[in-house]
Amino acid sequence: MSPDTLEKLRIASELKRRARGPIWMILGSIALVLAVIAYFAVPRASDSIRTGMKSGGGTSGMKDTAPKGVPAQTPGSTGALDPAGTDLGLNAATNTDGATYSLRTSGYIVARERIEVSPRFMGLVTWIGIKKGDSVTNGQVVVRLDDSEYRARLAEVEGQLSVARVAEERARIDLDRTRELFAEKIESQQVLDNARLALESSLAQIRQLEGARRVILTYVDWCVIRSPVDGVVLEKLAEANELVTPQNFGGSRGPSTSLLAVADLEDLQVEIDVNEQELARIALGQKCRVSPEAYPDRFYNGVVAEIAPEASRQKGTLQIKVQILGPDKYLTPELSAKVDFLPLKSATP
Repeated sequence: MSPDTLEKLRIASELKRRARGPIWMILGSIALVLAVIAYFAVPRASDSIRTGMKSGGGTSGMKDTAPKGVPAQTPGSTGALDPAGTDLGLNAATNTDGATYSLRTSGYIVARERIEVSPRFMGLVTWIGIKKGDSVTNGQVVVRLDDSEYRARLAEVEGQLSVARVAEERARIDLDRTRELFAEKIESQQVLDNARLALESSLAQIRQLEGARRVILTYVDWCVIRSPVDGVVLEKLAEANELVTPQNFGGSRGPSTSLLAVADLEDLQVEIDVNEQELARIALGQKCRVSPEAYPDRFYNGVVAEIAPEASRQKGTLQIKVQILGPDKYLTPELSAKVDFLPLKSATP
């Protein structure tokens, strides 16, 4: 090989030194990452709450255990317990009217007793004297059914009863005459017994017809339907000349089974489904504050009147009913309302 060729293949000395800059950059990046990891891994006294970590006796996890709508920690909350272990104000907050509450939730206003008035038998509505929203009193006539068939039966039974009373009078006269003849030895004992049995049969027939008459009178009375309570008509479920029945025969085109729905709007409750995690904050007789969503500036006193004996497994909730004390015209059934449960210390004297 010629010297010129070897000279061409020789590598210059300045090209033999490797560039060391990229290696130092890689080592510096690794050191920086290790420093950041060490910074966050070492605990510090200034850390009061560690995200993703839970201390055995600290305040971590407070936000997770607080009920919905109540801050996890609020000023003035002591978290103290009474001797029985009852929470006396844990996570207490204050609503807009200055009342302190330990739990806030929402529900629906309902009438404590909603009554649907139904007929006792199939009949034709001849008159209905109410409309939706009318006030009614206990015993007020609200609907009349056609009673022509029962009055015809009543006339028939009364005619039969008149005939039976005539037969009873005849049997009584025959018995008296037979007794006289028997005393004179003219008639036998058998004739006297037959006369006595004929009178008893007539009396039994009268009692039977009188019973049938009372049954028909009951049906005639049932044709006049009265309101069972003082209240307001929530729904009008039938119209005049409509056939109604107490039994549903299936399908959507059958006769109506109810005439009207009525409720006492001075006896209202709020129906709430409470999560099982919040049940420890609620007790029977506990005082509450109720505020309808439609009128958020109005507040009503309430008390826990009912706690359902069975929970819903599917929803993980328990139904609570809060009785509203002193409801007025602003509270309407089926509207939503907020309920603030006051701390349990306020629910006991």
